[in-house]
Amino acid sequence: MSIQIGQRIPEVVLQYIDDRGIHKIDTPSLFGGRKCVLFAVPGAFTPTCSERHLPGFIAHAGEFRARGITLICMAVNDPFVMQAWGKAHQVPPDILLLADGNADLTRALGMEMDASGYGMGLRSRRFALYAEDGVVKGLWVEAPGEFRVSSAEHVLSQLPA
Repeated sequence: MSIQIGQRIPEVVLQYIDDRGIHKIDTPSLFGGRKCVLFAVPGAFTPTCSERHLPGFIAHAGEFRARGITLICMAVNDPFVMQAWGKAHQVPPDILLLADGNADLTRALGMEMDASGYGMGLRSRRFALYAEDGVVKGLWVEAPGEFRVSSAEHVLSQLPA
C-alpha cells in the first residue's frame, strides 16, 4: 500500500553529490522542520523525465521558493547519474537531486513499479508529494504512462497560497 496523506515519510537514507562529494542524508533530516515537494521520476535521462517533468520544476522553482517550499527530485538511479543529469539540465543548486539507488524510499512509500519489460528493473512510479515537517499533506500519483498530476504546474495549483 502506498503512503497516504497524513502519514509521516518513512525513515531511510538517500544520497546526493555536490561540489564537496557524495553525501548521505536521512529523511527526518531532509524533511524535518520545512515544507517540501518531493517529485519522483522513473529515471534520469528518460524522455518524459528529461523533457517535461524536471524542466517544469526548474521553470517554476522561483514560485515554490517564494512559498518557502524546498524542491527535491528523486529517482532510482545512482548519485553519479543524478549529478550528471543535474548538470545536463542546469538544475539550480536549490533543487536537490536525490539518488534512491536501492529503491529504499521508493519501496517504503509503496511507489515502486516493475519496469523490467523496458530493461530498467525496479523503478519509482511518477509522483509528487507535498510534506510539512515530514508529514504528507498532498499526494499526486500518475497513472502508468501519464504525466499530468505530478507536473510542477498542477502541484502549484494544489498547494496553499
